[in-house]
Amino acid sequence: MAGEVDGAAGVHDVDAVLAGLRRHARQLVAEVAGPLRRVRLRSGDTVLEVEWHGAAATAEPVRVPEPPAPGTASTPPAAPPAAPGRIEVRSPIVGTFYRSPEPGAAPFVRVGDPVRPGQVVGIVEAMKLMNEVTAERAGRVVEILVDDGRPVEYDQPLVALDPA
Repeated sequence: MAGEVDGAAGVHDVDAVLAGLRRHARQLVAEVAGPLRRVRLRSGDTVLEVEWHGAAATAEPVRVPEPPAPGTASTPPAAPPAAPGRIEVRSPIVGTFYRSPEPGAAPFVRVGDPVRPGQVVGIVEAMKLMNEVTAERAGRVVEILVDDGRPVEYDQPLVALDPA
């Protein structure tokens, strides 16, 4: 990427590069069969790195907690262990959990709603980017484990599902 990143045009250039990298990441994920551990895309000085965890993971990822915001508890309350047979939809990143796409909008899911694989159940905002949280398996929402607008940690359970 040529030029400075300080001015408005530079910020726009970085945003455009990140948008292109996100498109490439989605395309790559759609074309690859099976779970992915890590995708790293680079365009000039801009890097987009995405990591999923799952059954294929062999090592426990290193967790780097985000410092607490002033006036908040230092750690989020621990979620109780999942009931046997329940599926937990977990946070893919450290950030702030939102149940709806924008303030005042209907939530992505409510308790009792059926969920299909790949369906968005919430978003986690991190560094002004909205990251969709999707269900990996089908089920029915039995509990929303995190309040709207609350900070979440990587791999923290967000939504509990009874399998379909």
